[in-house]
Amino acid sequence: MNERIIELTDITAKDFWGAQDVNLETIKKYYPKLKIVARGATLKVYGEEEILDEFETKFRRLMLHFTRYNNIDENVILRVLETDGQETQHMHERDKILVHGVGGKLIKAMTPNQQKLVDLVIKNDMVFAIGPAGTGKTYTGVAMAVKALKEKQVKRIILTRPAVEAGENLGFLPGDMKEKLDPYMQPLYDALRDMIPPEKLEDYILKGIIQIAPLAFMRGRTLDNAFVILDEAQNTTHSQMKMFLTRMGRNAKFMITGDPGQVDLPRRTISGLKEAILILKDVEGVGIIYLDDKDIVRHKLVKKIIDAYKSIENHD
Repeated sequence: MNERIIELTDITAKDFWGAQDVNLETIKKYYPKLKIVARGATLKVYGEEEILDEFETKFRRLMLHFTRYNNIDENVILRVLETDGQETQHMHERDKILVHGVGGKLIKAMTPNQQKLVDLVIKNDMVFAIGPAGTGKTYTGVAMAVKALKEKQVKRIILTRPAVEAGENLGFLPGDMKEKLDPYMQPLYDALRDMIPPEKLEDYILKGIIQIAPLAFMRGRTLDNAFVILDEAQNTTHSQMKMFLTRMGRNAKFMITGDPGQVDLPRRTISGLKEAILILKDVEGVGIIYLDDKDIVRHKLVKKIIDAYKSIENHD
């Protein structure tokens, strides 16, 4: 009897097999001529070579579906097992959803400009997303990064921010380095928690597959096979921005987000973001998009607040 061994790669076994192994039982019923034994993340299958080949192809499609959508059930299993791969691929191509997040949350571009941002990231290796708070710059970027990781286009995600914001100095904050830095990185953690189950996210961070670090930690590194996001880039200096942009390695996607209207640098210090978009605006392979008030996807009051502040600033 022939044997085939398949590992559940980057998948939590208990979630994949379902409560009381209900998903495993559905698969077993569909292939009564095979002996199927699951031990944690390892699946051993015994039977005739021809049936084993078909089983492995379809089972890998099931794993791909789970990686993409974070869940499977009896209907999904039967649909994948009963259809060919071409039909499944067409279904994914029609799907505008970027990521199926935790709890089945559908994460996709919410405005035309956010969709333009998605298209720019697909076409370019470096993209600047400029706009006010609440326009979904960082959130859309993190969704694109998670999508790239799930589809194995990159091997890791690196998220970074300038560590000092709003006039605060890390040296005067209480706690060790991690405790000092975590508040600055919190929006990045929040976005990831929407998109990756907690246990899996923790595992990714422990293995270095997802790295969240202040900008100073990027110095001296070459970032290969990675989707890298520099957030709050308006608070970089000339030298910080140049240092970051030149970290780009092979098979890397760089996304830089920021709001030039919220610069927290000392007076007379030029924002590295403002300077970079002027210097790089005509460079092939660099995309720049400006999001505006129409793209604000937070509470409806956020847009009104921004408009109110603008009217005062214009009078000044």
